[in-house]
Amino acid sequence: MTDHYAVIGNPIAHSKSPLIHAAFARETGQDLEYGRILADPADFACAVRRFIAAGGRGLNVTVPFKEAAHALAEELSPAAAQAGAVNTLSVLAHGRLRGDNTDGVGLVRDLADNHGFDFRRARVLLLGAGGAARGVLRPLLETGLASLPLANRTPATARELADLLGPRVTAPVPGPVEEASGPQEAGYDLDAGAVGGGAVNDGGAVGAIGAVDAPPPFVDAGGLDEVVGRRFDLIINATSAGLGGSVPRLPDGCLVPGGWTYDMLYGDDPTPFCRWGQTQGAAHALDGLGMLVEQAAESFWLWRGVRPTTAPVIDSLRAAGH
Repeated sequence: MTDHYAVIGNPIAHSKSPLIHAAFARETGQDLEYGRILADPADFACAVRRFIAAGGRGLNVTVPFKEAAHALAEELSPAAAQAGAVNTLSVLAHGRLRGDNTDGVGLVRDLADNHGFDFRRARVLLLGAGGAARGVLRPLLETGLASLPLANRTPATARELADLLGPRVTAPVPGPVEEASGPQEAGYDLDAGAVGGGAVNDGGAVGAIGAVDAPPPFVDAGGLDEVVGRRFDLIINATSAGLGGSVPRLPDGCLVPGGWTYDMLYGDDPTPFCRWGQTQGAAHALDGLGMLVEQAAESFWLWRGVRPTTAPVIDSLRAAGH
């Protein structure tokens, strides 16, 4: 019997998730159908319940419903609980809902597995303090990176996010760091992590990198102006500034020579943050298309117990102009 899944959001017609999951199903021989659900913001919970009542087995959740999905889920993975946001709902026995957040897994897998970024002892700057940043924070902290400053236009919001980490946070913000070598070489869409793994996630899926024995990373939080005098191996943009054609205001020279930039948004053309990375001499200025496919693969694994191959899907989306 064919199992039914869908992505739910508003807007939703642009979503690439049906194409991605159809490709996964063909590759793995899974009998499923995957559609789109346009939900009214005032009717999200009812829309989910109607889908379950009709036999639905699982949902991907995109904007603006990830926090609502977190509130609706009766069970939460650790990543979803910390993020306060859910992008994957699984229907358990008796119609109970489990909420997961696969955005961070998708981000780390794309960087490490698909592009070869070495997180070990890397200095990583995370821009933003909203749902997108929350969704990727826990998996990033599990990669063995050396430091993870959180910088946001509103400093208090960044500090509130850092407070969730408890004893991991060290204050005050450190002064300028010495220049070091860069990391080892080895239409916009918010599906990729708008609220949006580590070495091991609670579902049992093991990523390409592990840092069980690594010391805890240094974490601090503040405003964008507090980045002055500091340099980073990787800068991740978890803000939505690119939707308006802008980028967070960062000082020139905050990326080390050979450093990387990563925008969690993606588009047919390079995003504003990708273009910024190129002007800063980034060795790699990446967008979030790979993250979109990798987080979808993690959802597929949670639902079906089968891990699809992602590279052909990413390549086909690139070739098609997303």
